[in-house]
Amino acid sequence: MDQKYCSVVKSPVGEITILADDVAVNVITFAERETAGLTENEITKTAAQQLKSYFEGDLKEFTFPIHQSGTDFQQQVWHNLSKIPYAETVSYAKFSAHQPLAIRAIAAANGKNNIAIVVPCHRVIGSDGKLVGYAGGLWRKQWLLQHEREVAQKGQTELKF
Repeated sequence: MDQKYCSVVKSPVGEITILADDVAVNVITFAERETAGLTENEITKTAAQQLKSYFEGDLKEFTFPIHQSGTDFQQQVWHNLSKIPYAETVSYAKFSAHQPLAIRAIAAANGKNNIAIVVPCHRVIGSDGKLVGYAGGLWRKQWLLQHEREVAQKGQTELKF
């Protein structure tokens, strides 16, 4: 993917970099990225605004176009991640129940997701209910899950992991 456009959002969990090409957002990351020479376009501006609305508790579903490079298997996993409802979590075991022998491959594909928050890999937790593996750091994963539960007014107001 040739990302030509970039927006940066300041959020409660740190700076978020949004990278896009002419048709879709390709990357949303907490990791620092080289953005010299990149400018915003309508897609990155829309994504930035929707992320701000998400953090303000006003948005639960993103509508801007996304596309990340990956194998057919990875694309399937990312598509399935996108079906996990806002403010809900699912264990890796349950998430891979339709392909139990592929649990490690599913977890690896989950880890290769480059579109943080929007493709909600933060909603997948360990079978024992513990927070496991999040490229953005477990403290961010906990913050995102807590934020979604507070906005949705689901369950306890403080997650205990």
